[in-house]
Amino acid sequence: MSGTSLDGMDLVLARLESDGPGVKAEVLGRTSEAYPPALRERLRAALDERTLDVRELTQLHAEVGRAYAEACGRVTDRHAVDLVALSGQNVYHVPRVDERRGWRTPSTLQIGEAALVLERCRVPVACDFRQSDVAAGGQGAPLVAFGDLALYQRPGVARAVHNIGGIANLTWLPPTFDPDAVVAFDTGPGNCLIDEAVERTTGAAYDVDGRLAAAGRIDAGMLEALLRHPYLTLPFPKTTGREVFALERLEVELGVTFGALEAADLVATLTAFTAASVAEAYAQLRRSRPLDEGLLAGGGAANPTLIGMLRERLDVPLSTFESLGLVSKDREALAFAVMAFAGFHGRAGTLPGATGARRAVIAGKYLWPDALDPWTASAAARGGHAP
Repeated sequence: MSGTSLDGMDLVLARLESDGPGVKAEVLGRTSEAYPPALRERLRAALDERTLDVRELTQLHAEVGRAYAEACGRVTDRHAVDLVALSGQNVYHVPRVDERRGWRTPSTLQIGEAALVLERCRVPVACDFRQSDVAAGGQGAPLVAFGDLALYQRPGVARAVHNIGGIANLTWLPPTFDPDAVVAFDTGPGNCLIDEAVERTTGAAYDVDGRLAAAGRIDAGMLEALLRHPYLTLPFPKTTGREVFALERLEVELGVTFGALEAADLVATLTAFTAASVAEAYAQLRRSRPLDEGLLAGGGAANPTLIGMLRERLDVPLSTFESLGLVSKDREALAFAVMAFAGFHGRAGTLPGATGARRAVIAGKYLWPDALDPWTASAAARGGHAP
């Protein structure tokens, strides 16, 4: 799994089995591998639509694929693996038509060439999960809702599983196992604006333990302006990305000037914006659905300042994956594994209620090693001999 934070890869080795509506996952191992700093910086530059370079993007597609191949290969060298699932590194996501942004048709692009992983690991590889959902009229995200339902639904409990990564996404799980009732959507920014501000002002990659935000003061006027962002009031299902939530874009669209604030005050204000946008999403959700608890995952769940702000704004019990004996970093990687597991067995792996698609689809494209030689296969079909 590679997220919108662009920091690298989270790998999970899991044994999956299913004899009913849910899926049992036994995590056998996990690791995280950072992208080399130069690759990360090039990826960040590639996400800027004003300077997008097709040659550079093509090169990055191969280089990210090689990084995946080496990381996965170190696992398959030591373990018998039946299937590799690759999320791909998101580059640009257009979930809806928006002429103002030049979005003329829904589309999405994730890079990291899966054929390189196939060649290195020599086991089936599932990749490019979003395209089939977009083709069926969906937004191609959030896809993790299918895995959330399979892994974390509990009878009698209305639960929100909330991942605070670069972008924050929420899955509402009904108290009964009902795929048609699940709701999922991106609530808005997670860590992306906070990280960008920290890097811009201090050179660090992120706000360690939320210390910078804790030392700052929230600018009420700027927070009010940020909360007028039109995405926050769109009906769900909805999805977004760094194409929308980036500091420079917000300055242009909302008329704010981030450079007017000291570093700590800016980070505190953006942390409050993330918390307030999440609270608004919960309020929108609870107008028509019960909610008993929230389960938090992602890097933001390790930011005590952000979590403190969330607790102030929400009257819902909040737990982290770790407090339940789970591991936050497993959540999204496991979700893609579950989708690949379903597709490998010819079953749909998406939820139309989460993405807005017309129907559920098999998620992913599948690459297979050691196929029959085509001449031999065609001759066998004719009952003859290969030339």
